[in-house]
Amino acid sequence: MEQIFVQLGVILLAAFIVAYFLRIFKQPLIIGYIIAGIILSSFFIKVGASHEVINVLSQFGVAFLLFIVGLHLNPKIIKEVGVSSLFIGLIQIIITFGLSFLVAFKFLGFDAISSCYIGIALAFSSTIIIMKLLSDNQQLDSLFGKISIGVLIIQDIVAIAVLIIISSVSGGLNSFNFSVDGILIGLGLIVGLFLVGYFALPKLTKSIAKSQELLFLFSICWCFIVGAIFSFIGFSVEIGALIAGIILSVSPYATEISSKIRPLRDFFLIVFFIILGSKVQISNFGKIIVNALIFSGLALILKPLILMLSMKFFNYTKRTNFLVSATLSQISEFSIIVVGLGVSLNHLSSEVFDTIILTLIFTILISSYLITYSNKIYSKLSNFLNFFERKNVRKKSENKILKRDYEAILFGYNRIGFSILNSFRKMKKDYLVVDFNPEVIKNLEKFGVSALYGDAFDLELLDELPLEKAKIIISTIPDVETNDLLIERIKEINKGAIVILRAHSIEDALHLYDEGASYVLTPHFLGGEYVAKMIENSGIQLRDYDDEKKKHIKLLKDIRGKGHKHPEIEKN
Repeated sequence: MEQIFVQLGVILLAAFIVAYFLRIFKQPLIIGYIIAGIILSSFFIKVGASHEVINVLSQFGVAFLLFIVGLHLNPKIIKEVGVSSLFIGLIQIIITFGLSFLVAFKFLGFDAISSCYIGIALAFSSTIIIMKLLSDNQQLDSLFGKISIGVLIIQDIVAIAVLIIISSVSGGLNSFNFSVDGILIGLGLIVGLFLVGYFALPKLTKSIAKSQELLFLFSICWCFIVGAIFSFIGFSVEIGALIAGIILSVSPYATEISSKIRPLRDFFLIVFFIILGSKVQISNFGKIIVNALIFSGLALILKPLILMLSMKFFNYTKRTNFLVSATLSQISEFSIIVVGLGVSLNHLSSEVFDTIILTLIFTILISSYLITYSNKIYSKLSNFLNFFERKNVRKKSENKILKRDYEAILFGYNRIGFSILNSFRKMKKDYLVVDFNPEVIKNLEKFGVSALYGDAFDLELLDELPLEKAKIIISTIPDVETNDLLIERIKEINKGAIVILRAHSIEDALHLYDEGASYVLTPHFLGGEYVAKMIENSGIQLRDYDDEKKKHIKLLKDIRGKGHKHPEIEKN
């Protein structure tokens, strides 16, 4: 026991030291964890670290991570972005698999079965990486963040099906024997668990949630029980852990559960990437490096191209298309699970497994930078991405709308935008809404609102908008770079306009004030200010609060009646 404790301490110390130095240079910490794992694999593990300890931590960590990932994969997200995520996800999986299979089989000399596994491995994106980086960058609630999560849900559903099918296969490299009974049992178990989650868990969690400790214990218990059931019937524990998380994600207490488990999530996230790095043996680089680089290129170049082309036909802007494709460019932790299962069934050689691990590391390293600096990269490539946007969609709107002058222009119709439009109506001002979600534009046009499909980060669009005549311009977009560009353009052509922008943090708000904003919305603080004023004005008079309550209920019903899709919780 003492030896295990010491070994774990050394592993975490190495990760801390490397990550600390990377933090000084403002690099993604994930890269530090992987580098620490590679260092440990070359030195520490060779001089006495137990492989058994490493393997146990690896299996336990992946299963627990997938449970936490499942908690964030609420299937309701697909409703918010429509059926586009479904089709985009399926198209990307099918085409990526097919082209990757051809490259591996025709050009690199892999056999058909190995090529199938490689195609599957490259088709999926990393839920762990994407959820962490989107959360760190406060982009979970953005349009491209929601689309990315929607595609991830589709990928994870397909991945679960693939794992169930592979787990039901016996035979070596030359023969496959499918167990239809096993597949049916697996699918039946999933359906049964979702029925339990829909009918029984809400009542159970409601009574349990009265005690935070019990809620925490129940969630961990649920993860282990479901994982054990899947293991018992011959499937992967990881599948069970993921499904356990997805089922709990629809619970009204999913956010509380997630917040309780967050410290464990952070710990196992660190362990996962350290162990991932430790699996790479530097001595084997010469044998697998070329194929790993080719597969990394397929994931980092081919997959984004497929995604941007698919999204083009759903009328998203080129910026949204680029951000989604950059976000989904790496391969997945599921790739390791799938290929590892193939090795255990004697379908694959260990060399293929090592190649996919190295590919995962390469794509994680590069995609971490792509996601973190996606806006800056987009601004450099914007002129070359016109092909990935359907210009005719915007031209139809422009012909009708851009000929008019507007006293008020609103960028971004979201939860704040609804109330702002009501104010415009009361002021009897001509107003225009600009949004980069085509579904939002359709809904606004149904209610007779002047709405234009476009991206505020697009200089071409800003040049065509009638900004010079506007008296007030409001942006509810929380991205500081977009607001920087917007205020710079407005001040060039309309110095007298009132410019109201939105910011997530105090630093961003102060920065926008320095740039010349008339006012900066900080929703997290404004809500508290409003309640404070209510208390000052009403004290403990219940009747006043009842009046405010009625007004708020009316507002919420108006929002719902307009078809506005309002997320329950804004995730940071």
